[in-house]
Amino acid sequence: MQTHLVSSRVVALDILRGLTIALMILVNTPGSWSHVYGPLLHAEWNGVTPTDMVFPLFLFIVGAAMFYSLSDARSTGQIPWRRLLQRSGMLFLIGLLLNLYPFQTDPSHWRLMGVLQRIAVCYLLAAILIIRLRPLYLVRLCGAILLCYWGVLEIGSHDPYGLQANLVRQLDLVLWGPNHLWQGKGIPFDPEGLLSTLPALVTLLIGYLTCCGLAKQASAFAQINWLLKVSLPLLAVSWGWRVLQPFNKSLWTGSYVLFTGAIAMLLLMAIIWLWEDRQIRVGLNALRIYGSNPLVGYVGSQVVALVLTFNITANLNGVVMNGYEFGYSIMAQYLHPKDASLLFAFGVVMLFYLVAWCMYQKRWFVKL
Repeated sequence: MQTHLVSSRVVALDILRGLTIALMILVNTPGSWSHVYGPLLHAEWNGVTPTDMVFPLFLFIVGAAMFYSLSDARSTGQIPWRRLLQRSGMLFLIGLLLNLYPFQTDPSHWRLMGVLQRIAVCYLLAAILIIRLRPLYLVRLCGAILLCYWGVLEIGSHDPYGLQANLVRQLDLVLWGPNHLWQGKGIPFDPEGLLSTLPALVTLLIGYLTCCGLAKQASAFAQINWLLKVSLPLLAVSWGWRVLQPFNKSLWTGSYVLFTGAIAMLLLMAIIWLWEDRQIRVGLNALRIYGSNPLVGYVGSQVVALVLTFNITANLNGVVMNGYEFGYSIMAQYLHPKDASLLFAFGVVMLFYLVAWCMYQKRWFVKL
C-alpha cells in the first residue's frame, strides 16, 4: 500500500511537471509578441496572470522532486557536494549559453542571470538546507526569509515596489552593472535578480515541504484533505498580505510566494483527485509523458526559437524575414493575428510533445 502511494505521488508530480513545461513553452514561444492574448502575458508589474504561475510552478516541482532525489543524503546527513555543484553548475551554464546565443554579444553586455540560473542557485541552496535541517526548521526558515525580505525591501527604498527604485534593482546595479541586466522593461532591471532569488528559494522549499506532508498521509483521500487544509490558509494569508505587499513576480514578493505556492498545492490536489479518485487517464498520461524530460522540452524549445530567429531566413511575398517571423506570417495570412500567434505557440508545444513521446517510448531520460 505504501509503495502504491509513493508511486501515485510521483505520477502526480510528473503530470504537474508536464503541465508546467507545456505552459512554459506556450507562453515563451508565441508567433508574435505583438499579438498575444492577455492571460498568456506576464502582468505588466503588480498583479498575477496565469503566465505568472509558470515559473513558480516549476520551482515548486523542483523542490518536490528533491524529496525523493535527496532521500539518501538526508538519511546520512552528508552533503554530496560534487553532485550538487555539478548539477547546479550545468544548469547555470546552459542558462547562460541561452542568454548569449548567437554568441555575438560583447562580454561587457552579457546578461548573467535568467530562469535556469535562478533554478540552479535555488537548487544548490535548497539541497544544503534540506539535508541539514528538519522540515519544521525549514518552515520557520521560510517564514523568516519572507518577513526579512519584506522588511529589507521596505527599508531599502522610498519606493520599494516601483520599477526604478526597488532594492532588487539597486543591488543588481551595484553588483553586476547596468549592462549585465535584462533590458526588457526599458531600463536595466533583472526579474531574476540576486536578492529576489531568496524568496524564490522559499517557493522551491514549499514544494519540498509539500511532499514531506504528503509522505505522512495514508491514502489519496488523506492527501487531498491535507493539501486543502494547508493551501487554503496560505491563500487567505497571501490575499491579505497583498494589501501591504503586492503580488509581483518581478520582485518575487512574499505575498506572491504564498499565493503561487497555494495554487501549486491546489493543482497537485486536483491531479491526485483526477488520477486516484476519478481514475482519469486520458490527457493526464499525455502530460505525464511531457513531464518525463523537462530539460529537453524547455531548452529545446528555446533553441528552436533562437535558431529560427538568428540562423534561418525566408522570403514571403518579396519580404525577407527570419524563420520565426515566416512561420507566424504564414498562419497570419489566414487567421486573426492573435489566433495565429497562439497556433504557432501550440505548434511548438505539440512538436516537443512528439519529442517527449519518442524519448519516453525509448526510455531516454535526460538528467544532469
